[in-house]
Amino acid sequence: MNELTAVSLFSGAGGMDVGFERAGFTILAGNELDTYACKTYRLNHPKSKLHEGDINEHMDRLAAYRNVDVVFGGPPCQGFSVAGKMNPNDPRSKLVFSFAKVVAALRPRVFVMENVKALASLEKFQKIREELFRQFSELGYSVSMNILNAKDYGSAQNRERVFFVGSRDVKQGTKLSTLLPYKQKALSVRDIIQHLGAAGSETNPRICKAKITLAARPILRKSPYAGMLFNGQGRPLNPDGWSSTLPASMGGNRTPIIDEHHLYDYKESWVEQHHASLMKGQSSALGLVVPGHLRRLTIDEAALLQGFPADYQFAGPQSKVYCQIGNAVPCTLAEAVASAVRDLLAGKDGAGAYNMTNTKRGQTLELLL
Repeated sequence: MNELTAVSLFSGAGGMDVGFERAGFTILAGNELDTYACKTYRLNHPKSKLHEGDINEHMDRLAAYRNVDVVFGGPPCQGFSVAGKMNPNDPRSKLVFSFAKVVAALRPRVFVMENVKALASLEKFQKIREELFRQFSELGYSVSMNILNAKDYGSAQNRERVFFVGSRDVKQGTKLSTLLPYKQKALSVRDIIQHLGAAGSETNPRICKAKITLAARPILRKSPYAGMLFNGQGRPLNPDGWSSTLPASMGGNRTPIIDEHHLYDYKESWVEQHHASLMKGQSSALGLVVPGHLRRLTIDEAALLQGFPADYQFAGPQSKVYCQIGNAVPCTLAEAVASAVRDLLAGKDGAGAYNMTNTKRGQTLELLL
């Protein structure tokens, strides 16, 4: 194949770009609003022309990349996220239509738009979904809506996201390839971060200093790694399991918690012991002190759990770096999606099952994974 080209929108720190580059795409240009994310992007993607600022003010500049192979990106999700107010009228929720405007201007062969699962699954966003499908259909794109979990594609993070994938002018009869060939055995938190060593060491220096205290009124769940055992929303991570979704609000008491004795020395988990006592009614937060071997996830650990390369450079103060990491699309998941898109452009048929479903405004192609 000839060189595959792409344009990145809502680029952030460049996590999705890493995945597309790994899959063989040359990224000609990007667009991002956040100043610190722009600095990070330029440090790691110097060959891509970054257009900094409001995407709606860069339409003419982006139009210069007309007929690029792929346009990809993840518009802000705060208006759709269950962690937010889920407000369809949030100004940020309208940016999915700015993405559609760029697609209309550039006419790529394929586009990939990422967002939180809620945009695809909640009834309150049905009108937004229908309008998106209507606009893309009028532009001549067949669209699939795919809910994927990062842990199924080489990540150690339980993170579900939706990917809208649209294609046009592709070899007749070609289907959107399933991602089954790109699935990988899920890794554990231990697999990803153990080699970095203790927080504050030379190989793991960028620590989070947010204090850890026990919740006076813990919310218990069956799993020690669910519920609320500590103040704040930073949950403990099981080294032998997957990380919960890393939030953009990391850096304070929403930063996940690690038991270093459990992680490095394979000792019994203090979190599991404490949870077991609480479940039996034998412990109370009163008088208990969190041991020193419990601490918050470091920047380098968070970046690795999000799939960034070990040598990836981040710009800005610590809080902004945590935010950039939490906002990113996991690089390994992005690579799997980009690889499937590459197959689509190459005319390779997928082996998956497809379900054509009628909507009020035309048809959508639902990919069953």
